[in-house]
Amino acid sequence: MPPRRRTDPVAGRAAVAAWLAGGASRADVTTAVRFTLEELADVAPGNAVEVRVPPAGAVQAVAGPRHTRGTPPNVVETDVETWLALATGRRSWADAVAAGRVNASGERADLSALLPLQAARER
Repeated sequence: MPPRRRTDPVAGRAAVAAWLAGGASRADVTTAVRFTLEELADVAPGNAVEVRVPPAGAVQAVAGPRHTRGTPPNVVETDVETWLALATGRRSWADAVAAGRVNASGERADLSALLPLQAARER
């Protein structure tokens, strides 16, 4: 069963559009991050990778072994601006990793095939 949406898709797309236009409030940025994390979980359902974008949100995604205790074996962590740039296609996965903007550990932690998110690019 897919995770329940917490962010209204209309509000999420509007928040992403505000971020892309450069006029996003802090609340818009948080909404945009949460929306795009939920989109990732929809595109790649599962519990094998924990994607963290502190302080805005985190999600478990990608099919594979389920993590239940302690530190997950597959973790992706990045900052808000880098995450939104990855989700919208403003930055490539390879560039972000090479620049040290993404911490990715584990054999399933490469999200390059999933980013950018189509819904985040639509306005």
